Amino acid sequence: MLTLYNTLTKQKEAFEPPKSGPVKMYTCGPTVYDYVHIGNLRSYFMADTLRRTLKASGLEVMHVKNITDVGHLTADDIDQGDGGEDKIAKKALLERKTPAEIADFYTDYYRKAESALNILSADQTPKATEYVEEMITFIKGLIERKNAYEKNGNVFFDVTSFSNYGKLSGNTVENLKVGARLEEHPDKRNPWDFALWLKAPEGHLMQWGSPWGMGYPSWHIECSVMNLATLGKTIDIHTGGEDNIFPHHEAEIAQSESGNDAPFSRVWVHARHLLIDGAKMSKSKGSAYRLEEIVEHGFSPMDLRVLFLSSHYRSQMNFTWEALAQAKTNRETLMQAYERMQTLSVDPAVVSNGANYLHEFVAAIEDDLNTPLALSTLLNTAKWINVIANKGQAIHPDDVRRYKKMLFDYFGLTREIVAITETVAKLIDERKIARDSKDFALSDALRNEIAGLGYIVEDGQNGQVVRKK
Repeated sequence: MLTLYNTLTKQKEAFEPPKSGPVKMYTCGPTVYDYVHIGNLRSYFMADTLRRTLKASGLEVMHVKNITDVGHLTADDIDQGDGGEDKIAKKALLERKTPAEIADFYTDYYRKAESALNILSADQTPKATEYVEEMITFIKGLIERKNAYEKNGNVFFDVTSFSNYGKLSGNTVENLKVGARLEEHPDKRNPWDFALWLKAPEGHLMQWGSPWGMGYPSWHIECSVMNLATLGKTIDIHTGGEDNIFPHHEAEIAQSESGNDAPFSRVWVHARHLLIDGAKMSKSKGSAYRLEEIVEHGFSPMDLRVLFLSSHYRSQMNFTWEALAQAKTNRETLMQAYERMQTLSVDPAVVSNGANYLHEFVAAIEDDLNTPLALSTLLNTAKWINVIANKGQAIHPDDVRRYKKMLFDYFGLTREIVAITETVAKLIDERKIARDSKDFALSDALRNEIAGLGYIVEDGQNGQVVRKK
């Protein structure tokens, strides 16, 4: 049974799937004003691993991941996230483009990065700008319920109207009064209230008409409304990075539960930050690595995926190039065992010995996504396959299925296409002709010649298997 650490209850809990229908899962997606970096990708990878685990256990999943293309302000790490400039509008002015051009460019980049890392596409990817009218309607409801108020074209949520404010992060009103350094805002009743709608400054690039004048929605209200529109009032799982817990997710709970009269999310799952060489990731220092920089250093996206697997999502992960090199070695071990498995005879009459490996693997990953332990089990499975291959023994079809399930279904690894030169391709064809004519001396000589060019050729039931040395 899958257990997850629920940020809301501060403990691991058995996940109870819905009695009917799919598991409803929402992930806070990117604000598309800049390139996603490997820290962002780690959070999306965690959600992908959770989704794969649910699906591999036989559950249907409806996964929604939003695109924030308006309303996320530059001061999202202080106050209540409602200070500073709109990140996309700021970037548009800087690059002399329209906000839509900025959002489209970085959305396309984000999707390509996720695809390269083999992160499953969400079932729906709503854009904030597509739901502004729904946001206005929702905000009007909060005002009518006395949970929100308007002043000078700005609308704020009154956190004192929601008695459970702080239940996710611990930042209750009482704690905020004592410990938080919040800037006074002339239109707020309380400094800890947060914005739902902001009055657009003169010349602002993104603004819509509303009952309160021209303005634009806040980052917080967007996710609540897109959740409601795509998944309904109550969802099963909400994921994100630990930096989302406060104020963003705390605000989502307050406004959603106040407006819908229903629990918002049953389970909250958060990934911890990624460090670079023991320090906080920094764009100014050039350590906010993008996926193409990983490739430029001679690694593949799958190497990064294995590196992510080697660290528990609730542990602060430290990225180093040395750690990535070890991840590459582990990936090669796993994939080479898979390629060697393709060369084995498959016989249902032989004893199946792989069940224990799959049992240990699933037990690990269903224990709050303990991917490091699951990875260790998979590496042991690869060693076992190599022993069988070295002895020239047959393998049970169930064991083939089990290894594929762990490697591809749960872990989401992919086989990389081996690029070969025309010279190597010609030698491989000549070797096939030699094998077919039972000229094994020539076949072995060609194998050695191919090895000298950096490739290993093995013979399987489906023909020759080629991989890099």
